[in-house]
Amino acid sequence: MPEPTRIPGGWRVGDPAGQRRFQALAGLDPLLLESGESLPDVSLAYEAWGTLNAERSNAVLLLHGFSGDSHASGPAGPGHRSEGWWNGLIGPGRAIDTDRLYVLCPNVLGGCQGSTGPSSLAPDGRPYGSRFPSLSIRDLVAAEQRWADALGIEHWHAVIGGSLGGMRAMEWAIAAPTRLDRLVLLATTAACTPENRAFHSTQIQAIELDPAFCGGDYYGDPGGGPVRGLSLARTIARLTYGCERELERLSRQQHAHDICLFLQQDAEHLTCRFDANSYVLLTNAMSNHDVGRGRGGIAKALAGVQARTRVVSISSDRLFPPHQQLLLAQCLHAGVTFTSIESHLGHDGFLFEQGPLDPILRQSLG
Repeated sequence: MPEPTRIPGGWRVGDPAGQRRFQALAGLDPLLLESGESLPDVSLAYEAWGTLNAERSNAVLLLHGFSGDSHASGPAGPGHRSEGWWNGLIGPGRAIDTDRLYVLCPNVLGGCQGSTGPSSLAPDGRPYGSRFPSLSIRDLVAAEQRWADALGIEHWHAVIGGSLGGMRAMEWAIAAPTRLDRLVLLATTAACTPENRAFHSTQIQAIELDPAFCGGDYYGDPGGGPVRGLSLARTIARLTYGCERELERLSRQQHAHDICLFLQQDAEHLTCRFDANSYVLLTNAMSNHDVGRGRGGIAKALAGVQARTRVVSISSDRLFPPHQQLLLAQCLHAGVTFTSIESHLGHDGFLFEQGPLDPILRQSLG
């Protein structure tokens, strides 16, 4: 694998803010985590589109996937390496219509695009690195609830999330059932399976076995830290995000040996915008995701969801296969709607199949 051309990582203080806004979490108390540890001085980066109405009743919470961030809509440019990941779905007259809805998308706690995470400065003025505490999906949502409170948003017209974002959306609906009217869950699961955890484990090992990882304390390394390990982790993950049909399609479009080049370029794109510690932290949070933990099981936990719910699966998803979304739909109340999108794009279909998603979102948000 060639040497990187740029010191990798996520957004850093001093970089162009782009469309990001920043909100310190309200209250003087540190954020208490499930592990018993706490985080002081937490801040979340977010982006917003549209206008909050006088009744404060038109806010939509959009929760990004694992490698996503707050830049769901808008052009590439200073502060944003790529255009918005749902660019075709958010805006005036679009499926998520900003003429009538106020849409907010926060970068997840522990992430690396402006929110407090391992690369952030701890109270002693040094990056957290290995000292950053472990997080659960419920911790991520607890931070988002404080963030919403700080913004004065007590109720959501809808909460929408795919993959990791869908896990968070579920936790919102379970932990705060009266705070949202509608819930849209895409390509996600109520609990990670042993197979998910096995794939996650190999990705984490790829990073931690890179000598440049230094136990997580690699900030300031002129070589950029564990670039090779992070690249390999992304390649393993990319094979779970895609599917056999997608790789066959790519092989027909290119020479067969160029599949390796495709995976390498995809990994290099990730290393330029993602922090290895955040990768490990959020992967572990996903591995431990189980909405039924401490709640009497998945069915009992989901039975408490009050929001009108839409569950969307991608036919070729092998990370979170359609039968997992069917289980979700079966455990939710009778008003749930289940939709399957036919796609050869695998798990990433929830990002790229924007044509089929358009009417689904319009109907769900109506």
